[in-house]
Amino acid sequence: MKTYSVEEAKKSFLKRLPFGQQAVPQKTLDGIQVLFGEPLTPAEAVARILADVNARGDQALVEWNTKLDNRTEPMMRVSAAEMQSALNGLPDKQLAALKFSIERVRAFHSKQPASSWVDQSMGGTVGQLLRPIRRVGLYVPGGSAPLPSSVIMSAIPAQVAGVKEIVICSPADRTTGRISSVTLAAAALVGVDEVYAIGGAQAIAAMAFGTESINAVDKIFGPGNLFVTLAKQQVFGAVGIDTLAGPTETVIIADDTANPNWVALDLLAQAEHDPLAAAILLTPSAQLAEKVNAEIESLTKGQPAFSRQDILEQSLNDRSGMVVTKDLDEAIELSNRYAPEHLNLVVSEPFNWIPKIESAGGVFVGEQSFEVLGDYAAGPSHVMPTGGSARYASPLNVWDFLHIVSLIALNPAGAADVAAASSVIARMEGLDAHARSAEARIIS
Repeated sequence: MKTYSVEEAKKSFLKRLPFGQQAVPQKTLDGIQVLFGEPLTPAEAVARILADVNARGDQALVEWNTKLDNRTEPMMRVSAAEMQSALNGLPDKQLAALKFSIERVRAFHSKQPASSWVDQSMGGTVGQLLRPIRRVGLYVPGGSAPLPSSVIMSAIPAQVAGVKEIVICSPADRTTGRISSVTLAAAALVGVDEVYAIGGAQAIAAMAFGTESINAVDKIFGPGNLFVTLAKQQVFGAVGIDTLAGPTETVIIADDTANPNWVALDLLAQAEHDPLAAAILLTPSAQLAEKVNAEIESLTKGQPAFSRQDILEQSLNDRSGMVVTKDLDEAIELSNRYAPEHLNLVVSEPFNWIPKIESAGGVFVGEQSFEVLGDYAAGPSHVMPTGGSARYASPLNVWDFLHIVSLIALNPAGAADVAAASSVIARMEGLDAHARSAEARIIS
């Protein structure tokens, strides 16, 4: 893994590109041409799929599922029997781990919701009503690896918020034509029974527009590949979306007290997610950077090999790197500018540095609170802002599944006071009907 100067890093992997401006791999463009018979951009290809599903419903879904995910069965909804079979087939150790994760994530998010409130000191009653979104769709990726953790991290905040209808869409494995059994088992454990074996842009289209078999949702959640993200962008407005998720990223800020082997393993854990994943070390210690690099070399060249070795190496070579800073303050400044999804503070007295952290999806404090724990069972949802959006966005939480309804119930005296001011402002804006409506209520 290459070590960069601060200025080199700012011009390369620490430089943010707006969504849609990242380079598209030639393999992706070639695949689109084969599929559609003409050269299209990914956005154009997604628009075609969305329009087709919107126009032809289930028939289009089945055809796109067959073309893209080898899901040849006309029944897209996973049966209760198949979900129960997946749950029954889990080894005891896996079942216990999923239950542990569910309990911790539910306990964390149960502390989040605020209640509705009213105030009667303003000439009547004003306040807010907090209401759960009626029906939400959760996209659970599964193309390169099964992700039962994504079911847990998305469905539980929705349930805590009080969402009554939760839909999961996840792509079928191209070999088996079915959703991974561990993903189905997680859905069964959390209590979501409306699960569809649909992936990609066609899944987003089905949830946004609805088909003969799938009722449209009110908001779509969940990360996915480029085509899923483009589809979410294009259906926004017809339906709500959580965010436009980019490749996952981790920044580790470490000093010479850090364990080089552990830092190396944490960087490798991030890199194996995706060829576009970013694993970044910021440190004032050139000696630590050298030791971590040596550990990475040893681990990636040694045996047994990592199961996703090719992905891991591509991420390390193309999107990752180490930066030797002049001190920890400069490291934190760089991190704040980058606004990583995950920030790991592997330094002496890490809590002393937390007040200086301005932008991060999640802060993992100390060597014992490494990012992998956040992926699975620490408590907060692992769905966190990427692509620099941690400057203004938050991790997925109960509030994302709620909406606020303002409550206004003034008494006559209170209404008259408000009407007097309202009529003046309405006249300022040239809206005579507004003004006359207000003036009719003013008590003379």
